[in-house]
Amino acid sequence: MTEVPTEARGRTIGGLDLRSAWLILIACAAVSMVVAAMAALNTALPDIAKDTGADSGQMTWIVDGYTLALAALLLPAGAIGDRLGRRGVLIVGLIVFAIASLVAIWISDPTQLIATRVLAGAAAALIMPTTLSLITSGVPEDKRAIGVSVWAAVAGAGAIAGFLVSGLLLEFFSWHSLFITFAASAVLTTLLCFTIGSSKDRNPGRFDVVGSALSILAVVGIVFGLLEAPHRGWSDALVLGTLIGGVVLAAAFCVLELRIGSPLLDVRLFRNRAFGAGALSVTMQFFATFGTFYLLLQQFQLVFGYSPLQSAFALMPMVACTAIFALLGNWVAVRFHSLRFVLAGGILFAGLGIVLLGAIHHDNYWSLVWWISLSAAGVGLATAPSTTAIMANTPLDNQGIGSAVNDTARELGAAIGIALAGSIAAAGYSSRIAPVADSARTALTEAGQQRAAAGDQAGGQMMIGQADVVADHISRSLAEASAVADRLAGQAPQLAQQILHGAQDAFQAPANLAYIILGAILMGSAFVLLWIAPRRVSESFDENQWPAAADDVDAGVGTSPDVPRSE
Repeated sequence: MTEVPTEARGRTIGGLDLRSAWLILIACAAVSMVVAAMAALNTALPDIAKDTGADSGQMTWIVDGYTLALAALLLPAGAIGDRLGRRGVLIVGLIVFAIASLVAIWISDPTQLIATRVLAGAAAALIMPTTLSLITSGVPEDKRAIGVSVWAAVAGAGAIAGFLVSGLLLEFFSWHSLFITFAASAVLTTLLCFTIGSSKDRNPGRFDVVGSALSILAVVGIVFGLLEAPHRGWSDALVLGTLIGGVVLAAAFCVLELRIGSPLLDVRLFRNRAFGAGALSVTMQFFATFGTFYLLLQQFQLVFGYSPLQSAFALMPMVACTAIFALLGNWVAVRFHSLRFVLAGGILFAGLGIVLLGAIHHDNYWSLVWWISLSAAGVGLATAPSTTAIMANTPLDNQGIGSAVNDTARELGAAIGIALAGSIAAAGYSSRIAPVADSARTALTEAGQQRAAAGDQAGGQMMIGQADVVADHISRSLAEASAVADRLAGQAPQLAQQILHGAQDAFQAPANLAYIILGAILMGSAFVLLWIAPRRVSESFDENQWPAAADDVDAGVGTSPDVPRSE
């Protein structure tokens, strides 16, 4: 394990010795790049589609291919970091990430671009768990909570940073600039990684090949089904098959891990109440955050008329609230032994803020920013204590696996949140948009007939032929209806306004319902956390001041022979 020299501990920044502060800075730089890469391409998809000829399905997988590969490979990647050395695995991941980003610059085929995004996602799986495990294994125990708080704040705000950076770049450059920026950031971070120490499992057992394969297939099935559900519908055979298959494989994985001597993941860790509550809390935070992102970004850009850059700035209160309250939440949870109340309270506030986004009519940004901030503050309160609870109750030699559990919970929560929000919004939009599409079809048909009667047969027939196509595009989504309205604005401004306002109304009602359902689920999970979470995060932060108590026995900290304790 990496030890911090005595002389380095004498020089501090905010209570952290310089070496620990430098380690945290580099780890946060790496994780922010990975998280930003999840969000950044969303703003560039229209330009990418024009240059590569990608259809709507390919556009979806340019983003989702990255997410799927990342989620599926996190657990095996975390175990590899524990076995081979976390810094070395981090450096390999950064190099592969840089290569995948550079290759994307010269690609013009959408299928090949998807392949580069899958490769980048695999690289991100090597990067993400090692960043957190390097902090928890390399920072002195009494300062570890600070490191986790900073990491959680950066990881939580990374998606919004991705929107902001991509918006700025796309204001002045082409979409290729995003990949150039990712590659340059990865190369710079790789060089900086040679200035930090490493750590690894001192006595690794045999690598769990079968467990790794089962975990990959299970996560692929579940995440693929969740990603496809909003587009295909929950009753689609492929969606149902992959979801059910993924759950069955996950159950088989758990059975296997209980029976072998060197498991990929000791699933008995979930018997530790702090560990289990932390994993549930992380899942619910990202369930709410990414489900809300999905709806808010459409509301900002397609209802309020914001550009991608303006939308990113509109989300900045979420960054500030998440970062501030992440530091506060971990301090309160550790200092006052109040993990249960911080997790439940944070999730409850986050849920309340999201419910109010849907329950109150918002016709401008300033009427909803307060509820966005309330939700972000709640997520911020819960985010760092959740990660701390997971990592503090994972054996020190297996910190990569603990970090992978934390990251997998994030990815699954995000996929579920987007799938649920997307499905509710899509179903509600489809049920309400038909009158608008029919009206547009009728108006274009009549206009075409009038043009033909006036002697312009070719122009009239063309307009009549476009009526069904226009109605079909309007029926698909608010984004496509807005594009139709833009095209018609010059020749039929009144019809364009009717289409736009009708589509916005058809979107807003189900979006409000989705907010309320997301928030209600979150508030319900707050009461579950109040019931299952212990008071203490772990004894490991200050064992001299935190003697064993009945609540710790209930939590399984240091007492269960099945759950090893960090020393």
